[in-house]
Amino acid sequence: MSATKTALCAITASLLASASAPALAASGDDLSAIRAEIKEMRRDYEHKIDSLEKRLRAAEAEAKAAKAAAVAAKAKTGALAATTTTSASAPVVLASAPPPPPAETPAPRPPASAASFNPAISAILNGSVSSIEHDPALAAVHGFALGDEAGLPDRGFSLNESEVAISANVDPELLANLIVSIDGDNQLSVEEAYIQTTALGNGFTVRGGRFFSSIGYLNEKHAHAWDFEDAPLPYRVFLNNQYGDDGVQVKWLAPTDFFLEFGAEWFRGDAFPAGNADDNGMGTVTAYVHSGGDIDEESSFLAGLSYLRTKADGRNTGGDMFSGTDDLGIASLVYKWAPNGNPVNTNLVLNGEYFLGHEDGQFNGVPVNYNRTGFYVQGAYQFMPRWRIALRYAQVQSDIDLPLALAGSTLDDFGHSPQATSAMLEYDTSEFGRLRLQYTYDQSDLQPNNEVVFQYTIAIGPHGAHTF
Repeated sequence: MSATKTALCAITASLLASASAPALAASGDDLSAIRAEIKEMRRDYEHKIDSLEKRLRAAEAEAKAAKAAAVAAKAKTGALAATTTTSASAPVVLASAPPPPPAETPAPRPPASAASFNPAISAILNGSVSSIEHDPALAAVHGFALGDEAGLPDRGFSLNESEVAISANVDPELLANLIVSIDGDNQLSVEEAYIQTTALGNGFTVRGGRFFSSIGYLNEKHAHAWDFEDAPLPYRVFLNNQYGDDGVQVKWLAPTDFFLEFGAEWFRGDAFPAGNADDNGMGTVTAYVHSGGDIDEESSFLAGLSYLRTKADGRNTGGDMFSGTDDLGIASLVYKWAPNGNPVNTNLVLNGEYFLGHEDGQFNGVPVNYNRTGFYVQGAYQFMPRWRIALRYAQVQSDIDLPLALAGSTLDDFGHSPQATSAMLEYDTSEFGRLRLQYTYDQSDLQPNNEVVFQYTIAIGPHGAHTF
């Protein structure tokens, strides 16, 4: 029994003793009542004492648990402080110091530029004014069936084809490019729209969609990157200025000290010289190899061999129908020179290409099987930072043994070899603006044509670099 309970019992005993003195004379009933009252008081006190002892034990347990938790927290804080390395200039935080309140997480900040994650958007504006001696609508290249883009420019003022380009790296694996062209008649067309891999490795790149083929040297360059206002005569007659179509391309860059690239393409076969997507929309194939490098500190070169095979199923060119195969080989050579390797102020670019084509099939229902050849050579010389001049000569020839049924038709060259000579003077207002004056003595038709064109080309926004 505890000390408190013992004291209460002693008090109870003394009360009993004091009450027993008068009880000597009291009756037995009075003694029984007194004993019952004392017994009731004893039960009440014992109940209260038990309740107080339970509360005391609970309070002692809580105090012991709180003390143990405080000791554990202090030990943990001390261990963390012991493992923290501080520099000579950094303040030392005592283990017993209360931890600082957690720092408030800053709100996300917007990018520095609203366009930081948007695609690159650019535009190319082209316009011209032309003076052409003979009606360009009646111009022809005798001996060749021409595509719809191979004609001469209109007389007078013209808003030529302009383009809007959107490009971006979609993710670490792919890039995408979209180029929409708008001609002078407000007709909208998709010039290129493709995706391309960026991380295949081992020198491989795959492209899919609509794009200009990489055959030849000029074909995949956009018109605003040409050295002249128009495409050379062989490109006009063999490729309708440029060959582009829907398909897939695979390139491999060899791991050599010099530039060596192999490529192949598989196209739908809608674009000239193909037509109507023969072979279930897989009617055109290409293959090519490009190689080049530095000759010395001031000069470099690029050479290439290309092959294009197309199939046509009812190709329509100005009312003439052709069905059959068209094979075309192209040999290309480019030479570039700049003093001390710096082309900013002065540079020279010489290039030329030779074309050998063969058509076999039915032309307006008449069997044909013949070869065609063509070439051009040109040079562009920048003699001052903003000034350039250029000269170009081009010629094509058809070697068809013309059937009598086709006499006087588009394929009849009348014993004439089409050719054209051009001269160009260019002034660049900046890297984004260009003014150009070009004269062409055009003998592609039976009657020579004098053509003078003044052209402006303006670039707006970021535009990707072109090839060599």
